[in-house]
Amino acid sequence: MNYSYIMIHYGELSTKGGNKKLFISCLNRNIRHALANDFPESKVTCDRDHTYVTTEYYDIQDLIVRLQEVSGIQRITPVVKVEKSMEIIEKTALELIEGEDGSTFKVKAKRADKRFELDSYGICNAVATPILKTKKYTVDLHNPDITITVDIRESCACISCHEFKGCGGYPLGMNGKVMLLLSGGIDSPVAAYQLIRRGIKIETLHFASPPYTSEAVIDKLTDIIKTINTYQEDVKLNIVPFTELQLAIYEHVDEPYCITIMRRMMMRIATEVAKEHNCHGIATGESVGQVASQTLESMIAINDVTNYPIIRPLAVMDKNECIDIAKKIGTYEISIRPYEDCCTIFTPKKPKTKPRIKDCEFFESKWDWKSQIEACVKGIKSTFIKNGEIIYHDTTPENTGTTADN
Repeated sequence: MNYSYIMIHYGELSTKGGNKKLFISCLNRNIRHALANDFPESKVTCDRDHTYVTTEYYDIQDLIVRLQEVSGIQRITPVVKVEKSMEIIEKTALELIEGEDGSTFKVKAKRADKRFELDSYGICNAVATPILKTKKYTVDLHNPDITITVDIRESCACISCHEFKGCGGYPLGMNGKVMLLLSGGIDSPVAAYQLIRRGIKIETLHFASPPYTSEAVIDKLTDIIKTINTYQEDVKLNIVPFTELQLAIYEHVDEPYCITIMRRMMMRIATEVAKEHNCHGIATGESVGQVASQTLESMIAINDVTNYPIIRPLAVMDKNECIDIAKKIGTYEISIRPYEDCCTIFTPKKPKTKPRIKDCEFFESKWDWKSQIEACVKGIKSTFIKNGEIIYHDTTPENTGTTADN
């Protein structure tokens, strides 16, 4: 039997009270957009508890894979919709199980319509009886091969034998937009994915230091963003010309403090760009303790230069967790392409892991970094990438590649 609909479960959206309609409306817009190109004939309808996608013209597995990439979806269930008649429900359940592999089963019943003629226990018994009469199946309540779910709704009954995990989180766009410091490394693309899952749109900022690094990193970043387009259709990449400011840092600052001062400058620039681009915060791919600039003491010194919220989605994740997610979302193989990065080239031998704010301010008093910050912001070049295609592309600095994660 072919499933006629895919039922989408909202998950966390059910906690939203009076704002629930807004979240559901946003989710359904995102679902329609996600299906528009490859599944244009699929119809999307919704009620308070679920969204339904028709499956008539397409391979259901292809639809499920695409829906699993949409943030805000908790679970995905292919269902057959039938009348609320026990005779029809029993017949449909029997037809479904006969198309499945396995010899053990159980039945689960849910009743959104409490006026239905049977309670959940009665529904389970009624559905199981004709299945047992075939003598092909036995009941296993703990570890069944097949689980039949009967969901009694107000207008129909939905019957299924399968359930798939969704992306979770909130619909993209419901929680504002942030400026993400994007490198060519493993962590910041994973941070992008985690932010998108929470309904936060991203714009990206990359710090370039030609001629010390390879120009190939821009192609690498573009490929990363094309992959992220799977989860957010349009992403802007802003390239900051950072060479002169970075050289000034290494000229005026004692070596152990160079990374800290560099990060403070990055945060100042990110704050200015975030304000201009209507972002509500700054995000990074930092993980506590991973490198010198990511100790808690370093973060205090770095955060001191901005009053914008700084979101670190990977703060308490270890590297293996990040790698697993990078592989899942398709950015890992791109991120491990080799290139020389400015933070690697200029890495101090003994970076300060517990920098003090007053020491940072002392080093910064040695030169006019404010004019260099202004020059960095004015010199930004942008690439806008939508659905895997470059929509527009400004001329970027010749060679780029400062990592924003280190």
